[in-house]
Amino acid sequence: MFTTMCALLASGFEADVSAENWSPMRAQLRERMQHQQGPAVEALRAYYKQHELADAGQMLSRYLWFGLVSGPAPKFEPTLRRDELPPEVIALEGFQEILSNYYKEQNIGELWRQVQPVYNHEIEQMHDSVAQVAFVATGYLREILDPTSPRSFTIIVEPLVGRITNVRNFGDHYALVVSGAGQLPLDSVRHAFLHFLLDPLPLQYSHVIAVKLPLFQRAAGAPRLEPDLKDDFPSYFAECTVRAVELKLKKTSPGERDSTLDIDDADGYVLVRPLFTALTKFEQSEPGMKLYFPDLVRSIDLDAERKRVATIKFAGADLKRDYTQSEVVSRRRQAEPTTVPNDADAIAALTEGERRIAEKNPRAAEASFQRVLVKYPDQPRAWYGLGVVAMMEQDGAKAKEVFGRLTIGEHAATQDPLVLAWSHVHLGTIYDIEGHPDRAKVEYEAALAVEGAPEKAREAASKALGTSGGARNPERP
Repeated sequence: MFTTMCALLASGFEADVSAENWSPMRAQLRERMQHQQGPAVEALRAYYKQHELADAGQMLSRYLWFGLVSGPAPKFEPTLRRDELPPEVIALEGFQEILSNYYKEQNIGELWRQVQPVYNHEIEQMHDSVAQVAFVATGYLREILDPTSPRSFTIIVEPLVGRITNVRNFGDHYALVVSGAGQLPLDSVRHAFLHFLLDPLPLQYSHVIAVKLPLFQRAAGAPRLEPDLKDDFPSYFAECTVRAVELKLKKTSPGERDSTLDIDDADGYVLVRPLFTALTKFEQSEPGMKLYFPDLVRSIDLDAERKRVATIKFAGADLKRDYTQSEVVSRRRQAEPTTVPNDADAIAALTEGERRIAEKNPRAAEASFQRVLVKYPDQPRAWYGLGVVAMMEQDGAKAKEVFGRLTIGEHAATQDPLVLAWSHVHLGTIYDIEGHPDRAKVEYEAALAVEGAPEKAREAASKALGTSGGARNPERP
């Protein structure tokens, strides 16, 4: 990020902006960069002119994306596959090689070593405040962070940016760029971190939130609603959930709370109000949000909310968007493919079964899944639930039969990656327990080959492959 920002300043970015309110380091570095000379600098300036945009904020946004997804000096190779890159980075085709040449010609590595103590000081200054935000948020949601998870949340300190940039999400990687401890926006940090914690839930429980779709269809017409959210129901639901939790954590006065809810309604975030109300029951419950989320969604009275939302008068559109101050999300993940029927009773029964499994009540879970199979005899999610029940009851023969049905033959869950991948993983676990490591390995590899498989299933399969065949005591799911 530092090299990218040096390159921008050398190219003339913000050359006509007064440095009166800038930090001394930023002002001095701009002066130094503007006087750099050499073939690589000239090539950099020519590239900058060719790709310059009328909107300075939008242009800065492109280079911030580049800095976030690029690997270390001196090559700055992308850390993601091309098909995973944000479109802003693809628009900077050829910049990587130019930046690499600039880095080497101008000895930016040595410059970085000179200024690094300044950055370290800023990081040290903000550490406790950020840690407190994370502590409070995870405590409220009863969430334990997994240090082995491939998902990441990163705060990048870059004084040369000179302004605050909110969360940037590319896949499972969240980043927040801030100018320094003196301007640390704790509200923005909290908002970004809550997205990191809560965004996966509407995708994981897409069949549960589907029932509330009519509320979203009405809200999607709100002029102030973020354009990216207007056709992305899971992300919209996540945003409303984040706002509801934020309102709980801020502990505002009743007047301030009501005013915030009124603004959310007017801006199109109509689910914030019922979610905020539903959080009261969550606070009195025991499960963490990952397990409680379906109950949170189900508690929203669809008919009552439809009537309320119909009376809301949405506010007019905002002025031009600031690309560096707003929430920028790239390549939002869509909900996983699913075979769940569009049937409220079946969805309720499946959700009830999942909840009973979480409560370690296999008998009640089995009854819920059987209700679904009476109406939909081949429903993969219900069969999968019965397989999990069999494992809970240590009925290996029944579990093998169910998961085998879901992985091979005419009833295989080929249209539901979640069920297919986890069924392979569970079969592998059973074979490991029975002392058949070769057959277990085949199942774990099959799980990794499932297109669209959940990341958790891939992690479980990869971890199992690393120990399969050795002396171990496999965990029972």
